[in-house]
Amino acid sequence: MAVDTHTSRETETQRWNRNFADLLQELRVAQTGVQILFAFLLTLPFSSGFPNVTAFQKDVYTVALISAAFATAMIISPVAFHRALFRQGRKPELVRYAHKMATGGLAFMLIAMTSSVLLITDYLLDWKWAIPLTAITGGWFLTYWVILPFAHREWGEDDEDEQSD
Repeated sequence: MAVDTHTSRETETQRWNRNFADLLQELRVAQTGVQILFAFLLTLPFSSGFPNVTAFQKDVYTVALISAAFATAMIISPVAFHRALFRQGRKPELVRYAHKMATGGLAFMLIAMTSSVLLITDYLLDWKWAIPLTAITGGWFLTYWVILPFAHREWGEDDEDEQSD
């Protein structure tokens, strides 16, 4: 059975609700990853090998820990914002804010993940291996989190044009 796209278009309120629901689903995935990393980093200083790390490794650890904390705060912040605005009819503001926080949270997550890789590879390997492996890891994240999504921002625009005919 064919659906008439002209009569089944979503309202602006429905669109904002859908956008917020989609964003929350995305944040659930990111939140789990950053919380696991944060928990690991919180326990690391209490492990038996940690006293043997160099000053550089302690600095990298600090960057990873603080970045993971910032990422966690930013990725969870849309929930607190939603609680503050609950039933005030301000979904557009909430979605815009949540988008900015999710983007910032992913940026801090990128720093936390990359610096964690540097910490571990520098601990296990010679720095001549640790630096390139970390650079490759950072490049990998940037490719899949930034370059490819921005390179394909126009996907689906032809579909929308066809539906409006």
